[in-house]
Amino acid sequence: MKLFGRELLAQQRLFWRSREAAFFTFALPIVFLLLLGSVYGDDEIDGIRGSTFLLAGLLGYGVVATAFAGLAITLVVRRESGVLKRVRGTPLPTSVYLAAVIASTLVVVALEVVVQLLVGRYVIDADWPASPGALALALFLGSVTFASLGLAVTGLVRSAEGSSAVVNAIYLPLTFASGVFFSVDSLPGFLQAIATVSPLTYLLDLVRAEFIAGRDLADSGTEIAVLAGWGLAGLLVALRWFRWEPREA
Repeated sequence: MKLFGRELLAQQRLFWRSREAAFFTFALPIVFLLLLGSVYGDDEIDGIRGSTFLLAGLLGYGVVATAFAGLAITLVVRRESGVLKRVRGTPLPTSVYLAAVIASTLVVVALEVVVQLLVGRYVIDADWPASPGALALALFLGSVTFASLGLAVTGLVRSAEGSSAVVNAIYLPLTFASGVFFSVDSLPGFLQAIATVSPLTYLLDLVRAEFIAGRDLADSGTEIAVLAGWGLAGLLVALRWFRWEPREA
């Protein structure tokens, strides 16, 4: 545990020293919340206050941007630059290193959620979640699921230069199709079809339920099962295709 704690601290330092990573994975969802909440916060979306709808949606967006996109891009860049290969040659167990990287990602998500909730409540006048504990569990499940998918997608990316393009091409369309910014019911039929299989859709359903009605997680079996299924699929792909050595010759 002592070794893990030291590596976790090192990963946190690396994250916050990277201004690009800190902005695009941590600050950007908060900026979106401020801008969109100020413009559409007083509107009604799906029968609830716009600021609350956007807060719940951007909590999900933050999870995907950090746990999926940020993690995947970071690991690909480190793999192709030889960092992961060198880690394997040190006394530090690879399992401890990877666990610390993922745990650091979850820490960033947790901090981001706290800031978003405070901004939502005290700046754009969004509702406070009816069940904060259930909301925390939902976001944790979503973070683990998307971290698993982030590990999996590293196997699809062959170069550091292409990592941002591939990852953004996957997750940015999903944020629109899954209803981060507006109701899925207002989307064209083909986008609604994508939404029915997107894990982000089910994460947003879980999150919004805690704002609207404080629904117990026990009543969200379908959403939990879908997220768990996506997380397991991502883990299996990662176990098969994750690499520690550069793929480019």
